[in-house]
Amino acid sequence: MRGITKNIKYVGVNDNEIDLFEGQYNVPNGMTYNSYLILDDKIALMDTVDKTKTVEWINNLEMFLEDREPDYLVISHMEEDHAGSIERALNKYPKMKVVLNAISLRMFGQFFDIDISNRTLLVKEGDTLELGNHTLKFIMASMVHWPEVMFSYEENTNTLFSADAFGKFGANKTEEDTIYSYSNTDKVDWKELWDDEARRYYINICGKYGPQVQVVLGKLSTLNVEVKTICPLHGPVLSGDLSHYLDLYDKWSKYEPETDGTLIVYGTIHGNTEEAAKELFNMLKEKGKEAEIMDIARCDMSEAISKAYKYKNLAIVCVTYNMSIFPNMNLFITMLKEKNYQNRNLAIVENGTWAPNAANVIKKSLGELKDINIVEPIITIKSKLNEETKKKLEELAENI
Repeated sequence: MRGITKNIKYVGVNDNEIDLFEGQYNVPNGMTYNSYLILDDKIALMDTVDKTKTVEWINNLEMFLEDREPDYLVISHMEEDHAGSIERALNKYPKMKVVLNAISLRMFGQFFDIDISNRTLLVKEGDTLELGNHTLKFIMASMVHWPEVMFSYEENTNTLFSADAFGKFGANKTEEDTIYSYSNTDKVDWKELWDDEARRYYINICGKYGPQVQVVLGKLSTLNVEVKTICPLHGPVLSGDLSHYLDLYDKWSKYEPETDGTLIVYGTIHGNTEEAAKELFNMLKEKGKEAEIMDIARCDMSEAISKAYKYKNLAIVCVTYNMSIFPNMNLFITMLKEKNYQNRNLAIVENGTWAPNAANVIKKSLGELKDINIVEPIITIKSKLNEETKKKLEELAENI
């Protein structure tokens, strides 16, 4: 099942022990570290894996290499979850050359002491590498999401090796999970499985760099051939009809919502602000409007960030705290700003007993972002809902 095509093999590994990716993102379903082999007159090894999985990865390589040795190691990305096994691979295969771009070469010595001066094949935008029946064309993808990132496009099979782009959180539970294809839609809705964790991955890892992602998508559109398979460095291989994935990446990198619905995020102390948030949620649902509600103190923060990008409307219902806002909400807003949040409608409901100030803080913080439209009315609750504030919530629900 590890065959992507007859001569392109998947040699990646699952990591089911990891709990936090990049030390901050919860990954209850683990991660994949993907690596690929192109078997031809010359053999190309496409990236390595995290150093914690080197032995398992080497075993996967040996299963397909038999008595041969890779001729090239193509480095798409120098981050350690993909480059962690490079030194081990170079020592094991002493004739293998390293294919990388100039920025990766500058970074190489920051991670490894090994001398590759006589083993380096430096490539730039548009360069090709002939393997026999397969030809790799290199596409620079700077800041997606590091400056040295490089895609490789295999021209014979229309396969794109996309580095971290089109990746997702989560390990592959079965061999069949390794390749998502619409040829299998009678069994599993691969799109539904992919969307939420791919969005959470993209927004939190690459979300700041939408303009750079747009540049790379533009480069792909000028290849004049159809990409039939995408091989990312995390998550499943994507094949078949790729329009769904490409369309989502286009939306995400343009900061466009997937739906006109509303995400309600609330921060509460004693439950009164929560009551207001749930009241607004129920009003929206009664009006037939799509809505989702999240408690910012108890939900996964990266998921809340992801959902904020999914919906056109964001309603923040927040208690005043130390003349500012609830601490978890402050982190949520800070992270939205770091990810270039924009092009959304923002509704604000504040609560406070003697000096409500949350609305001022929220409006000042998010209102300065690009194309943020404040939905009126901004509502102030004094301690708990009453008939007057319920009427204002009804008005807000109508306007969202």
